[in-house]
Amino acid sequence: MITKNNFDFIRVLLAFIVFVGHLGTLSASKELEILHYSPIEIAVFGFFVVSGFLIARSYERSSGLKSYLNKRIRRIVPAYLLVVFLCAVLLSLVSTYSYTEYFSNLQVYKYLFWNSLFLNFKAPWLPGVFGNQAVNGALWTLKVEMSYYFCVPLLFLLFGKNNKYRNTSLVIMYFLSLIYLNYFESLDKMSAAKQLPGSLSYFIPGMLIYFNFNYFIKHKNTLFIIAIITVWIDLIFNIKLFSPMMIGVIVLYIAYSFPFLNNFGKYGDFTYGIYIFHFPIIRVFTTLGFFQDYNPYIMAVVCMLLVVAVGICSWHFFEKKFL
Repeated sequence: MITKNNFDFIRVLLAFIVFVGHLGTLSASKELEILHYSPIEIAVFGFFVVSGFLIARSYERSSGLKSYLNKRIRRIVPAYLLVVFLCAVLLSLVSTYSYTEYFSNLQVYKYLFWNSLFLNFKAPWLPGVFGNQAVNGALWTLKVEMSYYFCVPLLFLLFGKNNKYRNTSLVIMYFLSLIYLNYFESLDKMSAAKQLPGSLSYFIPGMLIYFNFNYFIKHKNTLFIIAIITVWIDLIFNIKLFSPMMIGVIVLYIAYSFPFLNNFGKYGDFTYGIYIFHFPIIRVFTTLGFFQDYNPYIMAVVCMLLVVAVGICSWHFFEKKFL
C-alpha cells in the first residue's frame, strides 16, 4: 500500500471548515454571519470517512485487540478528558455565578461525570456559562467515533479481508445505514440521524476503499469524476443515497493525490486539539463581547490564532506524551 498521503492536510482542512462555520454561528456578529455557510456537516462526515479508512488500517496492523484498543484510547481519551476538565474549571471565570455558587452547584459535577463518559448530551452546559447553552457542541462526534472504535473488531470479524462476501456485506450495511439516516432526517430528528447507525454510512466507505485500495488507486481519477457528478445529483434531489460513498471517494482521492502536500504534518498533528478546543474558545470571545466591541474581522483572526496555538500546545505538551 502507498505510504505517502495527505491525511494530515485533510484533517487540518476539515477542522478549519468546522471552526469557520462555528465562528459564523457562535460569534453573534452580523459581519461574520456569512461564515455560517461553511459546510460543517460535510467536514464532520469527512472526518468519519478518514476514520473509517485509518481505523480499519490500524486494526489490521495491530498485533491484537488489546494493542488496537490501547492505541485508539491513548489517541482520543487523554485530550478529551483534558478539555472537559479545563472547561469545567476555567469557565468559572466567565460564569455569572460567584466561584462559591459555581463550584457548589451540582451541575458542574454532572458535567464532569457525563462528559467524561462521552455522554455529553446528558449534561452539555455549566451553571451561568454561555447562558446555560452547550459548552462544547463539537464533542458529540467523539461519542460516535468512540462507538465506531469498538465496532471495528466486530466489523472485521463479520466483513474482514478473508470474507469473500465482505464488499457485498458492507454495501448492504451501507444502505441500511442510509435508510436509518434518511428516515430520521425526514422526521427532522437530526440528532438521531447523526448517531452511529446513521454515521456508519460515512465510516463504511472508508473501510471499503481500504479493503479495495489497489482498485481505488488504479481508477481514482475516474471514480473522482463520478463522485463529483453523483454528489451534485444527490444535492439536486435532496436525498442522501450515493453521496456519502462519493464523499468518501473525494476525501480519499485528495489523500492520495497532490504529493506536494505529503509533509503537511511534519511539525505535529494539531487537528484534534483544534477541533476539541475551538467551540468553547469562540463562545468565550462572544461572551466577553470581543466580536461586538472590537473589529469582528480582527477578532476572528485573533480567535483563530488562539485556537491554533492551543491545538499546538495540546499536541506537544499533552497528547504526544500518551502516544
